Amino acid sequence: MNEKILVIEDEKKIADAIAYALKREGYIAEVVYHGEAAMKKLEEFHTDAIILDVMLPGLDGYEILKKLRDKEHIGVIMLTAKEDIVNKILGLELGADDYMTKPFDMRELLARLKSLLRRMQKAEKKQEPAEVRLGGVVLYISKRTAFAGDRPLDLTPKEYDILALLVSNPDRVYTREQLLDLVWGMEYAGGTRTVDIHVQRVRKKLGDKYEGVIQTVYGVGYKALGGSSEN
Repeated sequence: MNEKILVIEDEKKIADAIAYALKREGYIAEVVYHGEAAMKKLEEFHTDAIILDVMLPGLDGYEILKKLRDKEHIGVIMLTAKEDIVNKILGLELGADDYMTKPFDMRELLARLKSLLRRMQKAEKKQEPAEVRLGGVVLYISKRTAFAGDRPLDLTPKEYDILALLVSNPDRVYTREQLLDLVWGMEYAGGTRTVDIHVQRVRKKLGDKYEGVIQTVYGVGYKALGGSSEN
């Protein structure tokens, strides 16, 4: 499983109980109790879904939903003590995927979260391109194979994952910490040096003609050089 869930709830007992239940189910859960702290947390914790209370100090749940519009889709289940239909509609129109009124049954919350994550995974699979091309490098996603021109690349699984992530998002800069998190996951205890080593290996396998597809952004991390991509 290992999906990441961010709980944004100012009532500490409720927030901690949700986080405990999530961790027992195998999720990676983090908790924040303040709206502004939640926005900072979202910059470093790349969550798959949010359990979001409406009434928060600082930014309220509706304000957070508005700010989430500029980010990649994150599943949102809203929690509120308000029962009127107007507030429910407002939350859904602002981008919430589901809505629960307090008090709620923890088993129902977990069931709704699982259902939401399944829907999101199905949607991602439907949108996944058959192949990605950038600067002469071609990746066939379903087969997990890659070519530099007409030459097949003998990549390890992690090398393929790095190349696929960068090439699929041309010109987007990833820090070493982000690459470590996205490719190796939270369970990896090693340092960011392993990212540099894997990128060096990928470049070597790309060869002199194609190694420039992966650019070093000094002091930050890496990106794939865009301008010639097609899905």
